Amino acid sequence: MQSQDIKPRKPQDENIVENIELNIWEALIPVFALVAMLFYNVFYAFGDDALSGSNQFILLLGAAVAAIVGIFNKVGFKQMMEEVAENVKSTTGALLILLMVGALAGTWLISGIIPTMIYYGLQILNPTIFLASCVIICAIISIATGSSWTTSATVGIALIGIAEALGISLGMTAGAVLSGAYFGDKLSPLSDTTNLAPAMAGTDLFTHIKYMTFTTVPTITVTLIVFIFIGFGLEPEGVADTASILSSIGGSFNISPWLFIVPLLVIVMIVRKTPPLIALLAGTLLGAVAALIFQPDIVTTIGGGESLNFTNGYKGIMNAITVDTSVATDNEALNDLFSAGGMKGMLGTIWLIICAMVFGGVMDAIGALARISKALLSLFHTTFGLFASTVASCLALNVTASDQYLAIVVPGKMYSKAFEDKGLAPENLSRTLEDSGTVTSVLVPWNTCGAYQSGVLGVPVLDYFAFAIFNWLSPFMTLIFAAFRIKIRQLARP
Repeated sequence: MQSQDIKPRKPQDENIVENIELNIWEALIPVFALVAMLFYNVFYAFGDDALSGSNQFILLLGAAVAAIVGIFNKVGFKQMMEEVAENVKSTTGALLILLMVGALAGTWLISGIIPTMIYYGLQILNPTIFLASCVIICAIISIATGSSWTTSATVGIALIGIAEALGISLGMTAGAVLSGAYFGDKLSPLSDTTNLAPAMAGTDLFTHIKYMTFTTVPTITVTLIVFIFIGFGLEPEGVADTASILSSIGGSFNISPWLFIVPLLVIVMIVRKTPPLIALLAGTLLGAVAALIFQPDIVTTIGGGESLNFTNGYKGIMNAITVDTSVATDNEALNDLFSAGGMKGMLGTIWLIICAMVFGGVMDAIGALARISKALLSLFHTTFGLFASTVASCLALNVTASDQYLAIVVPGKMYSKAFEDKGLAPENLSRTLEDSGTVTSVLVPWNTCGAYQSGVLGVPVLDYFAFAIFNWLSPFMTLIFAAFRIKIRQLARP
């Protein structure tokens, strides 16, 4: 608990650093350098293993390039480090949530909660409608909780497990999960970004949500139609062997519908505005209790004992929470599925986020973020151009600042006056910030959201990118509405 004299930095209080010494080409040097290094690192050197550490170091090299540009433009190294420190500090909550997600996944595995979700899911979810069902289920949970992160960390993990058991593409499944999760996140009044965007633009929450439905509902409708068509063409490898899979799960775990009480309690806590960190900790501890009640043999085995006693039970639970654990079955295909990395498994993602915040902090400190946004704003003079500039700025900030909050805050502050000068109501800006800032963050591997979601779901960003249809379609939808002047509200003049 924080002392009363320490006030954490809020996203809406973010100070936008401007540097008159810096020109646009100098501001873009670190961006070009970072993209070039990442391209080589991923496509020529390490491939899928790039996230094991080399991409993290590339982000630090990008930060070094930005620091050199800053020094040549009269920005002190101390100032850069102070901004980096503030950036890293602002991710403290996210990093702790990641650790708790790893812990929760561990206890939910050995307790049988995730296997039970998979067991019943295999019987209920027809492969033909599986992907569309993922979108709908995650949308409902995300609207209720206001958190795409909580959604993916609970039902998202279970749906990935079902897909793996059925032989359905994990990239497709992750794309469907994230499409539904971010749809719900955008429209939920409990969501932090849904509250942040209207605060930046100067409108109220419910006007923002109502106005956002005009672009969001068509986008999710198109997304569902695409996944329905994909579903008709699926030929899952695991369908014929479903009975064998169910038998293997039932033979390794004590499957019980009572285990659903734990995830339901977590969802209820989030809906009742319990902080996500507390809810996830509670879910982890409840999962531990459920493991001792329903799966004592598994806990004993993981604890390294022959019979359940306090020491073996304690060791089994702590191993599940902190390190790699797995539960063997008689079906080889399920053995990889029933494994979890615990808190240790999230350290790579945490490492990536910290390095991304270093790059974003230096870019902010040297004034590059503000310069790029101003340059984009100056390129356009029409109403459509203003919308296009806002979208481009949000996308650029998600790539360069590596944080969805900055992708909302910086363009929100930079463009509010421009929208007003064009006679446009502030909800136009708030909607555009969400359509292009919130949802696209998950499409950037080194963004905090992209790193989190790929880490939690166990699917690389490049694998789910094309199938996160709602996320990449949303910016195009907002531009279509702007181009044809559909639902573009004017300011009410006195």
